[in-house]
Amino acid sequence: MEKVFRAKDMARKHVTGDYTKQFELLRDYALELQATNPDRTIKIDVCPNGNPASPTRQFIRIYVCLGPLKKGFKACLRDLVGLNGAFMKGPFPGQVLTTVGLDSNNGIYPLAYAIVESENTASWKWFLEKLGDDLELGSNSNYTFTSDRQKGLQIAVDQLFPNAEHRYCIKHIHDNMRKKWGHNEYRDHLWRCASATTIPEFEHFMKEFSDYDKEACQWLKQIPPVHWAMSHFPATDILDARKKGASQYIARWNGANKYQVTGALQDQHVVDVRNQTCTCRKWELMGIPCRHAIATLNEMSKDPEAELDIYKWVHKVYWLETWKKAYSFKVEPIKGRPTWPKSNCPIKLIPPPHRTQLGSPKKKRRQSEGERLSKRQKASQGDGVNEMQGQDS
Repeated sequence: MEKVFRAKDMARKHVTGDYTKQFELLRDYALELQATNPDRTIKIDVCPNGNPASPTRQFIRIYVCLGPLKKGFKACLRDLVGLNGAFMKGPFPGQVLTTVGLDSNNGIYPLAYAIVESENTASWKWFLEKLGDDLELGSNSNYTFTSDRQKGLQIAVDQLFPNAEHRYCIKHIHDNMRKKWGHNEYRDHLWRCASATTIPEFEHFMKEFSDYDKEACQWLKQIPPVHWAMSHFPATDILDARKKGASQYIARWNGANKYQVTGALQDQHVVDVRNQTCTCRKWELMGIPCRHAIATLNEMSKDPEAELDIYKWVHKVYWLETWKKAYSFKVEPIKGRPTWPKSNCPIKLIPPPHRTQLGSPKKKRRQSEGERLSKRQKASQGDGVNEMQGQDS
């Protein structure tokens, strides 16, 4: 059996590579990225060694941000950064920290990643410091960070960017609720609460949620509402939906730059065309005209000198030209490992200490929601067939 295990280990190394030797190649990898993707940022952190003459240093972390992605993110014109972390597998487990943005179509735009020893305040702070240097963020920057409440992240953001907003991703909150209670019935209640633009509206939806399920609502209240993030959908879909709703409103001009917009059930707001604002606050929050603003623009379109194209009133972050510019910066491919430039650094990187994961190892992989649903459907179909066979007999 020992011979079989050794042969299996040799075969695995042949297929996946030797983990230890891969750490030695990190500096060569950085040189290859530098040659193919200019303006890249790669930072490698190692353990301090009491012996300066030692020929080795133990790896701790690595941060990678490619120049084309950095430029493309800035071209997206959105001061919004999503942060997440995931476990690594293998003999040297750690954490992968990632950061992404949003493009003009609300698609995920990759920005940077890091491999760290664990997910804690120190590693998140190190990662955000490097990210802040790349994005030229100062301590007074007012970016918005969204996350799934990763360990230590809130403290790191508060220390480095005290003026920034830190919001929690509604999708992750919903997924956590589904895991806790085992069904998907809270989605509509949760998303109505998250989409509220005023405190009274939020409290009204929370009361409806509490009437539906008090226990689930109490669990949700443990998350401060100030951290909730609004859900995002493609801009054209939002605009089309608001166009349909605008037909139910009547706009009256005050003779200057403002309109009084009235709808059913005392839904009345004021639209300021010059400043592109509405008292419902949805126009300035999302950069897309709300129903009241579209009703106003429809009224203005009766004036032949007014701008008739509603899309011109949408913030340019959603424009096709902005989307094209963001993806005009291309990530260049790299060559195979044997042709990488060789680093002349005399100090060799060695892997971090092996750490056994806590808990007993899993014997079965975790099934996806689709697989579990498919099994339940097959089981229910099988029960139906058995009943029919019982009736026939």
